[in-house]
Amino acid sequence: MVIPDIVKDAFSDVSNLPASERPLICVTPRWMPEENFSDSASVGQIQFDAILAAGGIPIMMPLTEDPEVIAQFVEICDGFCLTGGHDVDPRNWGEEPRDLNRLSPMRDALEFELVKQVLAADKPLLAICRGLQLLNVVLGGTLAQDLHTLEPAENHVFWTHAANLYHPAHAVHIQKDSLLYETLGKVEDIQVNSYHDEALRKVSSELNVVAYASDGIIEGAEVKGKTFALGVQWHPEYGWHYSKADCELWKSFVTASQASRSSR
Repeated sequence: MVIPDIVKDAFSDVSNLPASERPLICVTPRWMPEENFSDSASVGQIQFDAILAAGGIPIMMPLTEDPEVIAQFVEICDGFCLTGGHDVDPRNWGEEPRDLNRLSPMRDALEFELVKQVLAADKPLLAICRGLQLLNVVLGGTLAQDLHTLEPAENHVFWTHAANLYHPAHAVHIQKDSLLYETLGKVEDIQVNSYHDEALRKVSSELNVVAYASDGIIEGAEVKGKTFALGVQWHPEYGWHYSKADCELWKSFVTASQASRSSR
């Protein structure tokens, strides 16, 4: 894999790390119904590339709701990454879904149990897009199924949060006294990509919101009392190709996973 010139310096200290010293990062899969084929679970190579570049070894978790199988992954893996994808089923917070085709019950079953076990074990967790939304729901929060049903920040309209993965779409402000601030390389304002039409509505009492887009959409949150458990609304698995802050986020996550491995 060729690391882009614009960000290669961010990974210079981990690029030659021996495989035996790299932490094992568990990545949850997307579920894709395929016409004329059996349904399949997969992870985008771009997700794996980000973890490899940051010094980790990624593996894809199977779609299972067996708590004992999930517990084995929590035992053997050093860090956990929740990927983007289908909507979280709104029936989990008492609303009817707008479109059943937007849901993935198998992913919900896996990730609800996985998040509970990972948090209980206090192992590093990075939740991306749907992952942040699911993290909030697991901890008792709710989502807006259409972010436009929320009120934008005063004197603002909503950014276009549609598919824009390979280029920055809008600015995000990071709270200075936060884990996310540290993981991004101690920056308060960054440019991020965007691809979502849902957003956090009622925030769980177990989360601290630490990042907002200027239109008021929540872009980052952390689980209170955990060593490294945070979620971002944008997609750093694409952003690391052009954003040093996203490179730092991946490296911080992998470094925390390495520390988790060393403590076992």
